[in-house]
This record gives sequence, C-alpha cells and structure tokens, in this order.
Amino acid sequence: MRIATYLRDSRLENDSRLVSLIGELESAGCEICRVDNFTGIPEGTDFLLSVGGDGTFLSAAALVAESGIPVLGVNLGRLGFLSENRPESVASSLLSGAYTIENRTLLETDFSKPAGSPSIDGKPFALNEITLHRSGSAMLGVDVSVDGSVLPTYWADGLLVATSSGSTAYSLSVGGPIVLPESRVLIIAPIASHNLNVRPLVVPDTSVIELGLQSRDENVILTMDNRSVEIEPDMKIRVSMAQFSLKRVRLNSSNFINALTGKLFWGEDIRNSIGQ
Repeated sequence: MRIATYLRDSRLENDSRLVSLIGELESAGCEICRVDNFTGIPEGTDFLLSVGGDGTFLSAAALVAESGIPVLGVNLGRLGFLSENRPESVASSLLSGAYTIENRTLLETDFSKPAGSPSIDGKPFALNEITLHRSGSAMLGVDVSVDGSVLPTYWADGLLVATSSGSTAYSLSVGGPIVLPESRVLIIAPIASHNLNVRPLVVPDTSVIELGLQSRDENVILTMDNRSVEIEPDMKIRVSMAQFSLKRVRLNSSNFINALTGKLFWGEDIRNSIGQ
C-alpha cells in the first residue's frame, strides 16, 4: 500500500503522534512518501493523509482534485470536522479495512477575467464554499439566478455558496443550516445582509448558480475555500457542481452527529446541568 502524507505546517513533521503513525504503517509494509503543493502526488498512491486541521484538508482537496485518490484527515489541528481522526486510530483502521469512502460534492467556478488579472492559486474547485466579499466599506449587491430563475438582489457584505460539507464552516457562521454530508444540496447565504427578510436558500446540487455584482469598490474578493483573489465588479461568476467528487475516508469509529455534539456542543444547554 502506498500512502502519501501532506502537511502545510512543516513543524508537524516531528510531532510524536505523526512519527508513531508513520512507524506503524511502515512496520506493516506500507510505502510512505511526503508530498507538497509543488511535487504533486506520485502515481499509484492509494491514500493521501492530510495531517493538520480542516484548513490543511481543504488544501489537500485542491491538490488531489480529479485524481480520485481518497483523502483521510489526521487531526493535529483544532476543530477538525474534515480532519476528525485522531492519529492513534488511523493505522489500525486503514490496515484492517475499517473505513468507508464518502463522495463529497465539489463546487466549480467559472469566471471571465481581463488579461493581466491575478489568478487564484490551484484549480477552480472548492470543497466547502465559494464566497464573494466586499473589499472596501461600501455594501455589495449580488445578483443571483438559479437555473435561470432570478432571485432578489442581496445587499450585504457578501454572499457564499456552500456544499453540504461546508455547512459546518463559514455557512454556519452566517446562519446557514447544518446539512448532513451525504445530502445533495447547495446553500446560498448572504454575509451580514442589510435586510430583515433575507434568509439562506437551499437548492439541489445540480443547480447552476450565476452571480453578478454591484459595487462602488474597484474590486471584490472571491474566495474558494482558503484561496482568494480580487476580481473586478463587472465580472460574471458561474457556480456549479464539479463533474467529479472528492473521495473522503471515514473511519468506522467516526460519526457526523457525534462530531456535532462533541465539537460544536450541539444541543448543549447549561440550564440542564445546573444543580446536577
């Protein structure tokens, strides 16, 4: 079995938990190699271990892109929804086959940009969300259509389109719904909307979403997960489901609902514990 490891933080190389994990895998006969954004992933790689937190996992997803290599998140970071697995549980689960492969929806962005404009790093895909955000103090107007049906203009700091995977990320912070990862939907949500009647909208992940901009600022910030670029307000953005999915490894010991309660304290109410 050939396993590649990906780290954004080189200081983790000497982390005792990672050293122990690699030692277990090598002792079982696995071939381990290190990859980064410049070397690429060797041919014949069976798994990519994303070592760190969720930010590292998003970078790993962009690196893997359409290769179809399954990605397993090893949590040496903080929250860890995508990278939820503790390093001590990874080797035994992989070697015994105690895991499943999830297919996670990716977003693809198509936007025209004038010659000489900066380009976004990597390929135009996002696992969690794509956002448009004002670059100055002026409010941003975002014109949205879904499969040709025009929505009212959003006046806000910005707007995001999130996958079900991204429902526990930025979308959650702006009041979007929590969606189980296997749900085939996209979330359209304004960021700090200046309108009492605006709510997030859930649409099928087969939808084609077209975005136009109204801004007094010279540029608008477009982000795709943890990558960003400034674009001109007269540009049109088209967001749709990518033609391929990310294969994410889920260990049998992990559970999305347990992650919600354990990491976000979903349903916790301090009033119920008073006096106990």
